[in-house]
Amino acid sequence: MRCFFLIFPVLVFTCHVHAQNQNFPHTWTGNWKGELQWFKGNTNEPQKVVMELKIHPADTANLYTWQLIYGSETKDNRPYTLIARDTTKGHWAIDEHNGIVLDQFWLANKLCGAFTVGNSTIINSYWMENGKLNLEFYNISAKPVATTGNGTEESPAVNSYKVATYQRAVLSKQ
Repeated sequence: MRCFFLIFPVLVFTCHVHAQNQNFPHTWTGNWKGELQWFKGNTNEPQKVVMELKIHPADTANLYTWQLIYGSETKDNRPYTLIARDTTKGHWAIDEHNGIVLDQFWLANKLCGAFTVGNSTIINSYWMENGKLNLEFYNISAKPVATTGNGTEESPAVNSYKVATYQRAVLSKQ
């Protein structure tokens, strides 16, 4: 009986995670459109741009189109591919078709990733809420603005980073 109480939560968690992974990206397929708000520096008013995300099954198994459009298809069109790396572990990737492949992970019902390019680290999250596709991007300086702490066990060295920009959008299915 004691073993049951230890194993049952693990089984429930495993089944729950497996069910979540089965819903993504199937329930996300379609054409999504909305407004991206881009907050830069210390401004309260965001720059606004129309954004689209088109997600469709590709001709090959475990691949999906992941087409980001900012403004219009002729202005800024990014035809990427979403790749299932290891869905049992929630591991996905976005192939930009230029040698850049960004690893993404299914975590807390969100597709999340982090990557560094140049002097910036980008952290992204995509998730469904109330039938809408939400996304957030944080642009963080890859170089610390400060290091504090004494470098000891009681007070380890801690780096702080500038959060330079924040982007968010709520996209509706078209």
